[in-house]
Amino acid sequence: MKKSMKLAGAILLSVLLIVMAGCGNKATEKSSGDTGSKETDYPTKPITLIVPSSAGGGTDATARALAPEVEKHLGQSVGVVNKPGGSGAVGITEGANAKPDGYTVTMVFVELTMYKHLGLSQMTPDQVKPIGLINLDPAALTVPKDAPYNTVEEFIAYAKENPGKIKIGNSGTGSIWHIAAESLAKKAGVEFNHVPFEGAAQAVTALVGGHVDAVTVSPAEVKAQLDAGKVKTLAVMSDERSGILPDVPTFKEEGLDLGTIATWRGLTVPKDTPDEIVAKLEDAFTKAAKEEGFTSFMEKSGLGIQVKSSSEFKDFMDENYKMFGDMITELGLNK
Repeated sequence: MKKSMKLAGAILLSVLLIVMAGCGNKATEKSSGDTGSKETDYPTKPITLIVPSSAGGGTDATARALAPEVEKHLGQSVGVVNKPGGSGAVGITEGANAKPDGYTVTMVFVELTMYKHLGLSQMTPDQVKPIGLINLDPAALTVPKDAPYNTVEEFIAYAKENPGKIKIGNSGTGSIWHIAAESLAKKAGVEFNHVPFEGAAQAVTALVGGHVDAVTVSPAEVKAQLDAGKVKTLAVMSDERSGILPDVPTFKEEGLDLGTIATWRGLTVPKDTPDEIVAKLEDAFTKAAKEEGFTSFMEKSGLGIQVKSSSEFKDFMDENYKMFGDMITELGLNK
């Protein structure tokens, strides 16, 4: 009997040891392979920030000023990589198709909500996941300092008396600044001669050189010429006055309600990126946008800061997509 009891006890002990070993292995496997654990540790390596435009422009400058501030809050380096082409569609598409692990972030701009309507690309806001909005700059009607009009009313009156005579420079056919000028023409019932350039900087240079009569670019893009006294801005296409040009009225104040037509810049990641990672990126980029290093750079550059959360940015992009869809169709620019 005693031998039987000892044998039974030995068997029971062996079974318990096997079960405990199995549980230990499972716990180890869960710890080493659990995705949730990896997400908690994010980020563990450098992050790439895609800029879908050439180096030296406003989007590139904004990204490079923001990156070092983001590093403070993520504890990892953020490297800016330029991927120009297709009015930004090349870089934005590459960012959208990257591995959804949070290590590739893309700085997108307003044209993302216009590509499909214009027939330039099939990219839409639904194909990316928003992190947040960082910047917004409204269109502003700027003319030479010696132009024969000092108000929007006088400008429109001149345009009506001289159909098609006023040459307005923009940053390319179908660009946000072209849309802004077309919207102004339709709302005011006038006709402009639209002159496309490779970018806003070239359009402003042409304005100062007397090759065009007006531009509808952002305040930041004409600030240097304004400060030099070479041009004057008549109004901004925004619901509120620009913080950069507080003395310049809105079109609404001047009796022509165009709403807000603006360029903007925000951050996105691939659509399937886990929410936990997006939340960490949103927190880091939002805090970075409030750092003195970034805010002082934006102020000196004449670029406006407007921060929106990921959910707010999604709604904002959806609203823009519908607005520009209607606008582009109404202007006959859709394809």
